[in-house]
Amino acid sequence: MNGWRRALVGLSALVVVLAYSAAFTVNQTEQVIITQFGRPVREPIIDPGLHFKLPLVQQVTRFDKRYLAWDGPMVEMSTKDKTYLQVDTFARWRITDPLRYYLRLRDERSAQSRLEDILGSETRTTIARHELTEVVRTDKDRVPLQDEAMGAVGVLRPIHFGRVQLEKDVFTAAAPKLAEFGIELLDVRFKRINYNPEVLDRIYQRMISERLQIAQRFRSEGEGEAARINGNKDRDLNEIASNAYRQVQQIQGEADARATEIYARAYTQRPEAAEFYRFLKSMDTYRKVIDPDATVVLSTGSELFSLLKRMDGKAGR
Repeated sequence: MNGWRRALVGLSALVVVLAYSAAFTVNQTEQVIITQFGRPVREPIIDPGLHFKLPLVQQVTRFDKRYLAWDGPMVEMSTKDKTYLQVDTFARWRITDPLRYYLRLRDERSAQSRLEDILGSETRTTIARHELTEVVRTDKDRVPLQDEAMGAVGVLRPIHFGRVQLEKDVFTAAAPKLAEFGIELLDVRFKRINYNPEVLDRIYQRMISERLQIAQRFRSEGEGEAARINGNKDRDLNEIASNAYRQVQQIQGEADARATEIYARAYTQRPEAAEFYRFLKSMDTYRKVIDPDATVVLSTGSELFSLLKRMDGKAGR
């Protein structure tokens, strides 16, 4: 009886082990290939749940069903105009044919290597067919922001494709090649584009030169505006001074005419008044002409001599 019990227990354990090795589960994020001695023996299993296989002789190879990432290394390449760039590319992909994927690549590490070969080659080919501006500009419909005061300095020339179209070209060229490995390419993008360090100095010098041109233009426009303002100021000052001088002369002329009119009216009323006016004007003239240190020689017929003689006679009396 003990022997039968031990045999029954051993048989039960064997059945449990065989059942455990025959059953397997497939997760929602997985797809499975069943292999026997390294060769696929069934169609790929993509439905999640409990499944079975031959125990011990068949193996389960699992592949991810989700979107997978490929992040390529920074690679140096040349554009059509012989400008060397460092381009960093990334992509998203997934396994759509696990059987072909297994036969051609076996695992994800091989897939990543093949992605790097194909995407890197297509990126290098696409960059080499286009000029620098096509690579760094986004798309041909985008209008770059410009300062209206800059004029023609620093204006970017139009492009025909743009970086978005270049990414589409890489995708279009690489997708059929990857489909041969059971891979569906979902998207390809340029993550970063840098200038080669040897090119950076020339780029910086060109940028500095453009900024200096813009600054010089601003200075020239400022100097021209200052000259215009100063010219308007001098013109306005001359106009104000001219108007003021005209008004002064006009007022002074009117005052002299009024004074003359008053004098004329005052000294023409009687003969004695006219005589007195002539006397006053003569005195003013003598005061201006005869200096205290001056020596005057007069004839006896001089009007000034007769006046002084008359004044001397009155003083003697």
